[in-house]
Amino acid sequence: MPSPNQQNLKKKNAEYSEKFNNGDLKLPPGRMTCMDARIDPAAAFGIDLGDAHVVRNAGGCAKDALRSIVISQQLLGTREIILVKHTGCGMLTFTNDDIRAVVKENLPPAASAELGTTDFLPFPEVEQAVRDDLAFLKQTTTIREDTVVSGWSTTSRRGL
Repeated sequence: MPSPNQQNLKKKNAEYSEKFNNGDLKLPPGRMTCMDARIDPAAAFGIDLGDAHVVRNAGGCAKDALRSIVISQQLLGTREIILVKHTGCGMLTFTNDDIRAVVKENLPPAASAELGTTDFLPFPEVEQAVRDDLAFLKQTTTIREDTVVSGWSTTSRRGL
């Protein structure tokens, strides 16, 4: 039996699909933001349907998003990356050791072994995390040299 969330997803997707008539929109754009459920990227950044590939992950992390960015660039022609991190991000609230301890407490021993030394990429300060991600994006050879890359922090509401 489907969960209430699954039932809602099926219902809402069916309603959306019935009305969807934008299949001819271009594929190329790309923007990246945190996966925080409180953020609606379309409303927050004025993104219309077809305007952007919004890559969402914990902390809006460039390293975590690299696979999607490369696909967006190489197969779909994206030539600009806008990185956004926000105030009150959950990535500010823990360290790698903290999350490993929670996993060890809540999951079987095999889970800790499987995760090994995974870097969960937490950060202690939003603006520095934006700077670090920008440096990563600008130095990696997997991003096209002609790509416009900018980073933004909602704590400062300015580009970094």
